[in-house]
Amino acid sequence: MDPKSTDNGMDPETVMSMLEESGSAQTRRIYLRHGAGEPVFGVSYGELNRLAKKIKTDHALAVDLWATGNHDARELAAKIVDKDRVTKALARRWLADTDNYVSMGSVAGVVANSPHARELSDEWRDQSREWTAAAGWLLVAYCAERSDVFSGDDLGLMLQQIETEIHDRANRVRHEMNQALIAIALRDEDLRKQAIDAAGRIGTVMVDHGRTGCKTPDAVSYINKTVAYRARRAARNR
Repeated sequence: MDPKSTDNGMDPETVMSMLEESGSAQTRRIYLRHGAGEPVFGVSYGELNRLAKKIKTDHALAVDLWATGNHDARELAAKIVDKDRVTKALARRWLADTDNYVSMGSVAGVVANSPHARELSDEWRDQSREWTAAAGWLLVAYCAERSDVFSGDDLGLMLQQIETEIHDRANRVRHEMNQALIAIALRDEDLRKQAIDAAGRIGTVMVDHGRTGCKTPDAVSYINKTVAYRARRAARNR
């Protein structure tokens, strides 16, 4: 790791020391239970957000922090990386490094705000590696309501693929396909009807969440609740 200062004058070693000092045994146990691999300090997301706000965007520092292999450092890296400077090569390298759904989700979040969301989603969704395919479908969930990324026809075809394949895909891929279905339903009324009909035919989506309290939501219930919430919010804003 290069000891020199980065974009904002903060060097990687200083940040790693701050992360280590901010970690707690309790939070570390939670992260490990959710699949985070060693090394991990157990820095709360509140503290990570506070530190990210202090650092702001620092692409060079983000790259250095990710390279440490430390879970907390990688989560911070995803928060401070310059999304416009994220290349496809960097995104692929970071995703290849992931071995848990938390890190996978952070990489997908970075890519969703980069210029490469559509291309990498198309590249990743049908891959055999669980975390790669999961990231591809999570990108659909993140970007389904953005017409600059996916067209309505694109999403309609994805609904057909989800219905056909979801029960046969890897564990976390099933979860993210279900998330994608929900997000597609929120794009417009026509896609919502298609998604709800598909969800009815799919039935219950079984996902093993390990030793966590996480659950994969029932798609139809979640869609209806979200639509109702948005309607109430719109009425208040009027």
